[in-house]
Amino acid sequence: MKHTKKILGTMLLTAAAVVATSCVDDSKLLFSVDKPASIADMEYLNAYDALKTYVNSSANPDFKLGIALAANDYIAGGLVTRLANSNFHDMTAGNAMKYASCVADDGSMNFGTVENFVSAAKAGGLTIYGHTLGWHAQQNNKYLNGLLKDKEMDVDPDEKVDVEDYAVDYSTSGYTFWNEVNAEVKETTTIGKNDAEGCLEIKTSVAAAQNHYVQYHIADNLPTVIGKEYKLRIMIKGSAAGSLNFGVGPWSGRAEGAFSFDTEWKEYDFTFTAVADGGHVMTQSGLFAGTIQIKYVKIFHSEAPTVEVEQEVNVQTYKDGPFPFYARGCEPPVINSCLHFVPTGDWAQFFVFPGGDNPLEEGNYVIYLDLTASKDASGVQLTMQNGWGGDAQSITVAVPIKEGNHKVRLNFPDVAGGNYDVILKPQTADATLDLRSVTVCKVVKMNSIPLTPEEKKDTLTWAMNNWVEGMMKATGGYVTAWDVVNEAISGGGDDGEGFYTLQSAKNVSAEDAKNNFYWQDYLGNEDYVRIVVAAARKYYAENGGVNPLKLFVNDYNLESDWDDNKKVKSLVHWIEKWEADGVTKIDGIGTQMHVSCYANAVTQKSKEDHVEKMFQILAESGKLVKITELDMGYIDENGTSVKTENMTEAQHKAMSDYYKFIVKKYFEIIPAAQQYGITQWCATDSPSNSSWRGGEPVGLWDANYSRKHTYAGFADGLSGK
Repeated sequence: MKHTKKILGTMLLTAAAVVATSCVDDSKLLFSVDKPASIADMEYLNAYDALKTYVNSSANPDFKLGIALAANDYIAGGLVTRLANSNFHDMTAGNAMKYASCVADDGSMNFGTVENFVSAAKAGGLTIYGHTLGWHAQQNNKYLNGLLKDKEMDVDPDEKVDVEDYAVDYSTSGYTFWNEVNAEVKETTTIGKNDAEGCLEIKTSVAAAQNHYVQYHIADNLPTVIGKEYKLRIMIKGSAAGSLNFGVGPWSGRAEGAFSFDTEWKEYDFTFTAVADGGHVMTQSGLFAGTIQIKYVKIFHSEAPTVEVEQEVNVQTYKDGPFPFYARGCEPPVINSCLHFVPTGDWAQFFVFPGGDNPLEEGNYVIYLDLTASKDASGVQLTMQNGWGGDAQSITVAVPIKEGNHKVRLNFPDVAGGNYDVILKPQTADATLDLRSVTVCKVVKMNSIPLTPEEKKDTLTWAMNNWVEGMMKATGGYVTAWDVVNEAISGGGDDGEGFYTLQSAKNVSAEDAKNNFYWQDYLGNEDYVRIVVAAARKYYAENGGVNPLKLFVNDYNLESDWDDNKKVKSLVHWIEKWEADGVTKIDGIGTQMHVSCYANAVTQKSKEDHVEKMFQILAESGKLVKITELDMGYIDENGTSVKTENMTEAQHKAMSDYYKFIVKKYFEIIPAAQQYGITQWCATDSPSNSSWRGGEPVGLWDANYSRKHTYAGFADGLSGK
């Protein structure tokens, strides 16, 4: 039988309590009726109290029952607020406390919603669990990637060159821009193109009372970017000496200035910093009586002149052993990490870099050989070729050989592109050669250079500290528990010790790499978490934090049965590594638990077994343990997720049993001193258009805020039934 919910016993939550109401009174009917089974089956829920009443606070003093919600829904003070206040001790904001919700494209931070959320929580008597300080998702990628952009090369300011960004030349272009002339001088003023002289011409025979009575755009749709410095250049002359006021930018704000012109054609420059993106050049000349002519308007920015820079693209090194590549008559072994060539008097050549490992784009290249020779020698060559057919490109250069160790720099211009084999040809040279490495660099012309890894780390350490400090100021010491780092473990790979690697742009899909920002790729696997933890503790203490601060590392799939809980084992392992510096302290582990209840009994048993295993591993870690994002869907015998509208009564009750199992096992397995809380991620079933488990029965209440069977299972788990 399908379970069709009736709002006959709705448990809508008031500010004080849960009120059971009924819109049917059988005693008033003149004939007897049987109560529908679906209604009778739900009536037992009326006997349940608010969820938080089932928490034994004396046995679990640090345990908090939490709910995730939209911060603005709680701030609004309506039904969501009353539900949270009545049933829970603690709240998690779904998105409001994440990086992308607070940090704008220019790096400015707005914590208004966070501050209002904190104020509302204080008024409602609830605590807040902070979610989240460090994460790779929901970051402001535009801002963060902008921090890592190439830096302009350091040159003498006098050597900088002007680069044109915009130009309108009235000797070749018509005039189509906005202009406005006040009625006072409309009959005595014209604005338009003078085709004979190839310029824009403004004629005013009578001066106006105000300068802005004659105003006109002389350029529009500018490509300027807020905060960047530019130069405005105008070629102008007048029938007499005068002044032209102007502003550069959109209507919302402009950089303003003025040019004093005379009767000769002259260029005038005005350096400004854009106060907004784009816009126009607005000019005003109502106070001038006569003719103003403008030949062109240009916008420039200054930058370092272009220079040639060598960018490393491929490197070949060697491991001790036999010759590692395809043999071409000579097979020098690798000794002490060097290809060791001993001359025999015969003509010799051998691969030093296979083409499959040396893909090159079209361009100019240099190759560096880290080489040691027993004596000076001549006749040695290096060939780079992208194939063996008649149409393959082959470039051969002489290699100067000097006694001792030295790096040889060799030019390879006009490379066509492809996979290039690199072949060293001692030919008949009589020197013993030890080649340690081959480094291939592309020669590019540029006026900026990439930041070094150290510079990137330093920049992002500052950015992380700035973000954490801003959040701690906004929360003012009220939020005492945080997801300090979220979802760090990849769930794949091998870190060299048999555990999963960390999340990285290198081990995710191209789409994820584009949409996310992986701080750990720049800060380092160990230092990433250490930097966030240190920032959290520092800025919490500096901004009103007096109660103990609890920092959790939060992750999903820790209950995984497909890898026998390898992810939670890996997380515990990584926490040990992060804390190995003797300074970093992680207080707890958050397990998200976005689970599903399975109709297949064998599958469901496996899921339950690995939930227990996860709790056992977490208990053995000695860390505080919090279920941070618990919700549940249902998977039928065919492996299909069942939507709320298609759920049966039996399926709802199976979910209730699984909730009870999870909550009860948490209290049974996790020692009381480590029990920090359980947060239900979804109060109500997910709407069909939701991006999170859309249309699934994930709530303890239905969409109308009526209690579901899962409410009973959750409550029974809390009470230990």
